[in-house]
Amino acid sequence: TMERVDMRLRTIDIPKQQMMTEDNVPVSVNGVIYFKVTDASIAFIKVQDYEYAITNYAETALRDVIGGMALDSVLAERDKIGDKISQIVRKETQGWGLTVDHIKLQDVEVPDDLKRLMSRQAAAEREKRATIIKAEGDSIAAENLAKAARIMATQPGALQLRTLQTIDGLGPTPSNTVIILPTDLVPIVQEFVKKAEKK
Repeated sequence: TMERVDMRLRTIDIPKQQMMTEDNVPVSVNGVIYFKVTDASIAFIKVQDYEYAITNYAETALRDVIGGMALDSVLAERDKIGDKISQIVRKETQGWGLTVDHIKLQDVEVPDDLKRLMSRQAAAEREKRATIIKAEGDSIAAENLAKAARIMATQPGALQLRTLQTIDGLGPTPSNTVIILPTDLVPIVQEFVKKAEKK
């Protein structure tokens, strides 16, 4: 009997299946196998149903690989997992008259309660990073203020320049009442205010 064989690149779905990661987290995973028949006569003689056999090997390899990885690695390294499974299936199907091009993981699902926990952890991590960034910014600002204070203490002209900049920054706002004093009169005025408060 004659049978037509498609020798183009083809796909087989890896059905979604439950498995456990190395850190005992249940996950549901599915994927796709990309393969092509290179020798139709060998493919039909060697294996009764090569598509079914390839899928079985891929499912077994998938469970073995994910069972040896922690959840974080599984979620972050899908391409690497696909490469490992491809290598295993290629080795098992050598001499079958076909080539496994690659295997791709499509979905890695975790239980809903774990999703919520991961979401809370991610939010806490973002808040932690924001707090650290703010603290670093406050530290830099404090250092800059201390540096500016040291400069003004040693260079009187710098204080006068800063005073002029501050006055200029007030702008022509009608509601602001601004009294401009020479900087050398400020200590005298402060002393006068102290005496007035004591009376």
